[in-house]
Amino acid sequence: MNRKGLFLLIGLALGGVGAVHAQDTTADTASSTSTTTYDGRWYIAPTVGGYYNDTDRNTNSRQVYYGLGVGKFISSNASIDLFIDRTKRDRDGAGNWSNNNYGVAARFYAGAWDAWRPYLLAGVMGSYHTNADDKGWAPAAELGVGVSKTITDSSDIRVEGGYRYDWDDKTNRGENGYGDWFLGFSVVSRFGAPPAAPAPAAAPPPAAPDCSTLDSDGDGVNDCEDKCPSTPAGTIVGPDGCPQQVVIDLRGVNFKFDHPKKNEMGGNIEKTLQEPTSDSMGVLNQAVDTLQRYPQVHVTVAGYTDSVGKDAYNQSLSERRAKIVYDYLTAHGITADRLDGPIGHGEADPIDSNDTADGRARNRRTELQVKK
Repeated sequence: MNRKGLFLLIGLALGGVGAVHAQDTTADTASSTSTTTYDGRWYIAPTVGGYYNDTDRNTNSRQVYYGLGVGKFISSNASIDLFIDRTKRDRDGAGNWSNNNYGVAARFYAGAWDAWRPYLLAGVMGSYHTNADDKGWAPAAELGVGVSKTITDSSDIRVEGGYRYDWDDKTNRGENGYGDWFLGFSVVSRFGAPPAAPAPAAAPPPAAPDCSTLDSDGDGVNDCEDKCPSTPAGTIVGPDGCPQQVVIDLRGVNFKFDHPKKNEMGGNIEKTLQEPTSDSMGVLNQAVDTLQRYPQVHVTVAGYTDSVGKDAYNQSLSERRAKIVYDYLTAHGITADRLDGPIGHGEADPIDSNDTADGRARNRRTELQVKK
């Protein structure tokens, strides 16, 4: 085969390798990954090995060869090498037969980068032969298998074997070419610093705590519903967590004139109340409900009278009025440690005029005074 045919074979091989590389690049782009999955540095690969020669060569059967390759991985599972190797065979009778081979080889690997990786080998080359009968070029090609192992972050070893065919039809008349088996060992050494390891994936952010289970300011309202999340400790708050003025209004709880009597203490409070008693009882029961909803509230129970009667008598009567309300509250679940008193104020601090019957009726009262 002439040199034109040789160059055509090499061009086809290089084109095929380029297609593989383009296909791999397209796949990488489609996968939208930016992490390098292989070491793409250039390397050199000095090689030493041996041939088991084709008997038609009429040379010794076994022969050493040596060479050097330069290459790189073009994907995680494929590499390309440009190489040169040389051998000199002793011919039967006298003289020798040398070959210098210049070519390109592709290797296709399986397995993980840091494991023993089997691979397939395919290569094409031009072989320049020198012997007593002829000097010249001939095309050649090889196929083989091998195994590779990374031994450091910048070096591998390769062992490979295969079959190389040399289309030399000039040296021996009547022969169109020669097929030789080969076995070679290479040490691959990469140039430059190893590529940086891919950055570890960022840890997912911790799950946000469930605000419905949190009460940061300890006011009894969870953080989801608390519109005032920093109220001081002990502040009375409403359902929205904001400070709330607690008012316990007992206006409407009015007593009959000169009631309760001493003999009515400890009995039914309803008998001492001004008619209609249902109004007064409704106000009392609402006060009980308010105190139960706000367990942090403390109150003073205070009783008052109108101005009719002597001061001493009115003082005693106001104390009885405070006491009967105090007893009603404790009987309905309000603990005594939340109540101060009972305290009587007599006819002091009227809320209405004592000059009218209606005014005096409103002054005969009991108050729950919220302690701040």
